[in-house]
This record gives sequence, C-alpha cells and structure tokens, in this order.
Amino acid sequence: GRPDCPTKAPPPLPAGQTRTVTVETTQGTIVLRIDGSLGPNAAGNFVALAECGFYDGVVFHRLVPGFVIQGGDPDGNGTGGPGYTIQDQEVKGEYKRGTLAMARTSAPNSQNSQFFIVLTDDPAGPILESYRTYAIFGEVSDGMEVVDAIAAMPNSGDATGNQALEPVPMAKLTVSSP
Repeated sequence: GRPDCPTKAPPPLPAGQTRTVTVETTQGTIVLRIDGSLGPNAAGNFVALAECGFYDGVVFHRLVPGFVIQGGDPDGNGTGGPGYTIQDQEVKGEYKRGTLAMARTSAPNSQNSQFFIVLTDDPAGPILESYRTYAIFGEVSDGMEVVDAIAAMPNSGDATGNQALEPVPMAKLTVSSP
C-alpha cells in the first residue's frame, strides 16, 4: 500500500455529500459521481482510496460483456485489497447501466477496494438485485462509452472468471467536490 492510504476503514461520506472522481485510463476518461446518501461507508472508502493514490495504476481485471467491468484490486487478479474491509450497510438505489457498486465475497463485511460498473439495465439489474448485497455508492456521470470500450476488450471467458487479457489501468484518479 501507499504510506498515506488508510489502513482501516475510513470515515463514511455523510448523506447529502457528493464527490466527483475523474478516472483517466488509456481508453479515455470516466467521470464518477460518488453519493454519500447511497452507501456512506462505501463512498467514504472509495473517495479516501482515490485521494491517496491507491487506485493509480490499478487495472480493470474482470470484464463481463453485457454485465459489469470490475477493478480496484492492486494484485490485479480479484484477490487483493487495501488490507482491511468495510462494514456492510443497507443497499440503496438500483442496479442499472452506469451504477457504481462494491464487489465482495459472499461473506459479511467483505467489501474492500474492489468495485464494479454495471453495463446494462438488463439482465445485469435483475441478477444483482437478486443478491442485493453489493453496496451502490454512485454512478458514471460521463464517459460511459469508455466503460463500454474497456468491456469490449479481450477476456478469458466465463469459465476462468472473465479475466482481462490486456488489462486497462486507471492511470490517475482525481477527487473534487461537486
């Protein structure tokens, strides 16, 4: 990890507060709107990790066309994280194209630095909705075409977890107030 990054769950982003996170990639720029009213713990965690440079150089390691792209693992394979997890909270909002949500295992309180962006309203929405355990904490406000371009890149296929074969890194994340 980076010396100025959190070593335990950072404070939540209070309800009513938003941040804009600009994600520069080799495919273009994605702008995220982070909303503390949706998932305060997830939002506060993502903003803190973005501010300290945790995500800079980290790749989108999992590409599932028509479903999600997933990133935020410093190990680049879906097993890594920041060295801590965050507490689950009630999931608010709906899973639709552009939704930003936390990845997790089936274990309680297992969310860390990994996140995903939903690519389509259907069938992604109903599948994710059936679990309703992935904290929603924002949405793509600009650059969804970049997300689609990343999703279209080669992946290893369903049987091997849809690992990106030429993973696209997030070169730099910049956090600003709305």
